[in-house]
Amino acid sequence: METTAGPTVAPAQTAASWSTPLDAARADSEEEATRADPRPMSVWVGAAFLVAAGVALRCWTPVALWLDEALTVNIARLPLRSIPEALRHDGSPPLYYYLLHGWMRLFGTGDVAVRALSGVVSIVTLIPMWFAGRRAGNRTTAWSAVILLAASPFAIRFATEARMYSLVMLEFVLGYLALRRALARPEVKTLGAVALVTALMLLSHYWTIYLLILVTVVLAHRAIRGADPFPARRALAAMVAGSLLFLPWLPSFLFQLRHTGTPWARRPSFEAVVGVLQEFGGGRGAFASISSLLLLGLAGLGLFARPLDGRRLEFHLRTRPRGRALALVAVGPVLIGVVVGILTGAAFAARYAAMAVPPFILLAALGIDTLSDPKVRRWVLAVVAVLGLWTGASTSLYRRTTARQVSTAIKERGSPGDVVAYCPDQLGPSVSRYLPDQFVQLTFPRGLGPERVEWFDYEQFNRSAEAQLFAEMLLERAGTNDIWMVWSPGYRTFDAKCEAIIEALEVVRPQASRLVKVQLRYLEHPGLLRFRAGSLTSGGPRELLVIPDSSPPR
Repeated sequence: METTAGPTVAPAQTAASWSTPLDAARADSEEEATRADPRPMSVWVGAAFLVAAGVALRCWTPVALWLDEALTVNIARLPLRSIPEALRHDGSPPLYYYLLHGWMRLFGTGDVAVRALSGVVSIVTLIPMWFAGRRAGNRTTAWSAVILLAASPFAIRFATEARMYSLVMLEFVLGYLALRRALARPEVKTLGAVALVTALMLLSHYWTIYLLILVTVVLAHRAIRGADPFPARRALAAMVAGSLLFLPWLPSFLFQLRHTGTPWARRPSFEAVVGVLQEFGGGRGAFASISSLLLLGLAGLGLFARPLDGRRLEFHLRTRPRGRALALVAVGPVLIGVVVGILTGAAFAARYAAMAVPPFILLAALGIDTLSDPKVRRWVLAVVAVLGLWTGASTSLYRRTTARQVSTAIKERGSPGDVVAYCPDQLGPSVSRYLPDQFVQLTFPRGLGPERVEWFDYEQFNRSAEAQLFAEMLLERAGTNDIWMVWSPGYRTFDAKCEAIIEALEVVRPQASRLVKVQLRYLEHPGLLRFRAGSLTSGGPRELLVIPDSSPPR
């Protein structure tokens, strides 16, 4: 494919193509929207198959719930009046928890049921994504965006988790459509939609604050210096009105900032942006890396290139206005979040960038549209989608925790009244989900039940906790029953205290058995030790019985 370094079209056409406003309400040039692209039946069948495969992968995953999911479910199943107080000590906004509470009232609390809410939301997002693609480009862009989103490993992953990230992606797409409509025609109902989506984002995930700040700055610039400032002013007023709906939750948010924090996370660096791109492609691995690079290349075409004919593209450093707007909202909030993390030590995880997935996919869809040859477009789209589905399937089947393996070992060998101890407490929600009530369950460092993690002043409490005192409490509570130690090394703020608890127990009960190894290849990797009662001497060698691991590693 040939490229040109400079324009080869008329000056007037070039100016129209590269110099429209940031939001690109009137698009680059109408020639891209009207290019003929007859699609044979085989193309429609192939597109339907790719979308159907993406939908199917969102509907079920056999793996157990890990910490974040189990903790979310345990909070959401509380009475409605108790959820806000629980979240004050957790660190999240409330909207998803209320939605999940109602969902579980209807469909139950099983693994499939609690994850189905995210799956349904992710599938529903494909519908407005078509309209977003149509707004961003043309029908080719719209279908490309739908297929890329259906095959997105990131979207598939979080469609199979009981967390709010699929909801955030839906909210972005709806907000994009509402804002584009408001800038073109600032009617009351459209502005109301902008205000509503603003409020929903703020109440879904705090990282959306970075996106809303960025959009606010852009609208303020247009309201002050734009050629037609009236729509931008009304849209800005709608966003401010929507933000007012967050005020009832503001005291809880400020409390969380002071007391919950993210002591489990390390200070991020700018390399985290690369990690986000890897997650968009499905994480690590050869296929995921290829998928990430192809998506990045397509996004680059959507930002910098426009077609001249079937064989040539024109690149311009000023970027395409439509691509520029999407790149800004895809990259800007992530960069802001990383900078805030560097300055304040706040947590960064690639999943927080869920709001950046839809604009990144729209940008890649614009890149596919720059390929004028229909056959080339279809093959590129098919390759990227198949890679995404392959990686998405492995992501969906990836065991995020060995919690079920650990709980199975305890259920099969434990007796009523046995004590199950968790160190750190972050292992409690996932493992305890699969255990019956016949066991006494305690978490280090606070000695609380395992259903939730008390994040209140977490680091300070962990630093001051005494491993020896916790071990003595376990021995007293167990009496003549066994102690089951669910543990994992390497958790921040715990130093070697979990190992110290094990050593203290071994002094009194030296015949310890390791039933499940710590398996670091999993996201959450609890191991299991059994301290039998009734033996105060060293006896023979330790039993080593590792429960079979039937799930393939990622």
